[in-house]
Amino acid sequence: MRYKTVMTLAGLLAAAPLSSPVLAANGHYVPGVEGIGGPAVPPPGIYYRGYLAHYDIDNVRDGQANKAPGKNTGEVTALANRFIWITDKTFLGASYGAELIVPLQRTSLDFKGIGVKDSDSGLGDIFVGPVVLGWHGKQWDAVFAAGHWFDTASYEPTEPASIGKGYGTTMLTLGGSWHFDPDKRWTFSALSRYEIKTEQDDTGVTPGDSYLIEWALSHRLDSGLNVGLVGYEAWQLESNDGGPADKAEKHALGAEAGYFWPGHGLGLNAAVYQEYNNEAGPEGALLRLHLTKVF
Repeated sequence: MRYKTVMTLAGLLAAAPLSSPVLAANGHYVPGVEGIGGPAVPPPGIYYRGYLAHYDIDNVRDGQANKAPGKNTGEVTALANRFIWITDKTFLGASYGAELIVPLQRTSLDFKGIGVKDSDSGLGDIFVGPVVLGWHGKQWDAVFAAGHWFDTASYEPTEPASIGKGYGTTMLTLGGSWHFDPDKRWTFSALSRYEIKTEQDDTGVTPGDSYLIEWALSHRLDSGLNVGLVGYEAWQLESNDGGPADKAEKHALGAEAGYFWPGHGLGLNAAVYQEYNNEAGPEGALLRLHLTKVF
């Protein structure tokens, strides 16, 4: 049984369908990069948001959430550059905008227990989102968005740390926030992503669709500091077509704090997450910073 588990994990991590299986739950989107205020679309303008994420891998889990034998560690550092344009146009009562994400990433895997060691760095797959719709009420906000992760980064099916995924992903976003009081001091928000993948290069494998939710319960203090409890839940909904049958899962709980300086059009948020009960992939801790600049 132990030999079978090791071989299954080695297949998941070194073979085709889960290339670079360290940040996402089998897709492109990294859970945990949004938290407090994630579903709120800003007023018309041009915005830059830089996401700096560092993921420390503590262990690797199989499809039944069992820890792989031996020492299996690694780390990923990524900087995602997101450019957002919210126009003064409306559609279906919502503000309309578009976005572009250009990620940079460094991955190092040292899975001694299952015999996987690899590293890579470079420009990641690029996301183009031609549709961002934001609605705003007195005590609520909502968002819908659609876009595509293009297969633009380097990918090798025999290199598990490849920066590219080797396939494209259409991503649909739906989320909302509810402010418990008129002053919007207490807020609960949830942001969901649904990912639909194409066939992977050189392997003939099509990864199964995936779904995730990022949530936050936050409170804005008198000083303007936002603090809150955050988390994410991610599931691969379908088995891979032509690859390993195990479906990936990720679950995490964490805390976040953030502050916005209106006079400078600048915001800074920091969050830390600890994953638990993952399946078919790594498990670890995520540290995330994001910087927002209003132009």
